[in-house]
Amino acid sequence: MTARRGLAVLAILALAALVAVGVAQLPHSSSSGGGTRLGGAQIRVLLAGSPAPLAALHAQGGVLLEGGASAFQQRLAALKGYPVVVNKWASWCVPCKEEFAAFQRVSAEYGRRVAFIGIDSADPDRAEAVAFLKSFSVSYPSYYDKSGTLGLRLTDSTATPATVFIPPHGAPEIIQGEYPSAAKLRRDVERYALHA
Repeated sequence: MTARRGLAVLAILALAALVAVGVAQLPHSSSSGGGTRLGGAQIRVLLAGSPAPLAALHAQGGVLLEGGASAFQQRLAALKGYPVVVNKWASWCVPCKEEFAAFQRVSAEYGRRVAFIGIDSADPDRAEAVAFLKSFSVSYPSYYDKSGTLGLRLTDSTATPATVFIPPHGAPEIIQGEYPSAAKLRRDVERYALHA
């Protein structure tokens, strides 16, 4: 074995060990709620090696993006071929804030094969939304939808929270209401986004 090949093998083994240690140190989620919040380092370990379109989402994690419906549609087009989970939320919505722990955990666990996107819908105070996102890190961006038009068009409802599962092939599935646990969100990601 050449020295170069030996170094490559050692680098791969070191990366595998780092991922294994990081995953082993993740706090276990409880049956209710999302469980313990993940730290930034834990999220990065879970998302390491994501394909470029998904890595681009992770690079904007926790950012509130402008651009409305056209920017959102462009992002969906860039994610063609990947399952997408869109969470409609608002900073004034208590159930939305309560389910963020589940979305933080599940988006990190599935983020190497599923795209997660938020829509901050019908939120009159952008500053409140930005402050909330800074206090609770997630691995994906949200689009600011002050009028609520994008959220209404996407979910066919003014209800918040709502989640849309868009499989690579097939019709989207809209779920109204809060995700009380990461386990329930995982089941729906598997059912509607990955196996639709």
